[in-house]
Amino acid sequence: MNDCIFSLENICKSFAGKAAVRDLDFSLKKGSITGFLGPNGAGKSTSLRIGLGIIRPDKGKALLFGNPPTYKALDRVGFLPEERGLYRKMKTLAAIVHFARLKGMHTKAARKQGMALLERFELGGIANKKIKTLSKGMAQKVQIITAIVHAPELVILDEPFSGLDPVNQKILEDLVRELAQNGATVLFSTHVMEHAERLCDRIMLLSQGRKIFDGTVTQALDAIPRSVWLQTSNKEGPAAVIGDLALGVSPQTFGPNNAQGWRVDLAPGTDIQDILRVCIAGGINLQAFEPRRRHLHDVFMHLVGQSNTAEST
Repeated sequence: MNDCIFSLENICKSFAGKAAVRDLDFSLKKGSITGFLGPNGAGKSTSLRIGLGIIRPDKGKALLFGNPPTYKALDRVGFLPEERGLYRKMKTLAAIVHFARLKGMHTKAARKQGMALLERFELGGIANKKIKTLSKGMAQKVQIITAIVHAPELVILDEPFSGLDPVNQKILEDLVRELAQNGATVLFSTHVMEHAERLCDRIMLLSQGRKIFDGTVTQALDAIPRSVWLQTSNKEGPAAVIGDLALGVSPQTFGPNNAQGWRVDLAPGTDIQDILRVCIAGGINLQAFEPRRRHLHDVFMHLVGQSNTAEST
């Protein structure tokens, strides 16, 4: 049985002669949580719309549940678009029920599930309030509920954390994990790398319409070298002592007090303990020695920077 439920094959799309997506291939496996990342204008929203059949590609093929996208197949999808859209004069629960009914859900079940999700987001008290009276954050949560109320098999969320406070971001993270545990497949775009780092089984990174990385979070973190920050009393620094154990040694401030020190990027195969050993053996007077944790944000900046440089040459 084919468990690939969403795929793009060699997709290209241009608008007014400018390429938005170029030769894009990727697919989603059932039950996975995938982060779809990239800077503004990278082609993320266009790719999602092509995959759902909203936009036709100039070249390539989109498949949804193994077939070209159809209106019927979209009943199995929950989609939170980048441009939010709720009927401002409708009451909150009525709006949720309306969207659920469009996806084939019965009214009674839609009201029950809609109310349960409102309670989960601590919005039970606004069920009978009109959308136009809600704050931006409340409206964002209601929009998310409309995307998942019908228990879709595929959930696509375009910047779902935008406008949410930390408490509700945590609620949404827990909900995403629960959706995947119950068999749903989740694809979400975000500019907040911490969410992707905590949630995702897989990361796909776009830059200027092209896929520049596709793999696990661990594989993404391995795309940049491990590093250590150290502070010494030696004005000349530790570069000469460290030698080939490092890809580079550069002056850098670090920590809350912006202490002056050195960043050491480790060469492949070098262990942090190797750096400590040669510094001590070489007479470097260490005042601080702190391994730096790699973050997805650093990977994002590194790979996008590489891509932009390659495009400009």
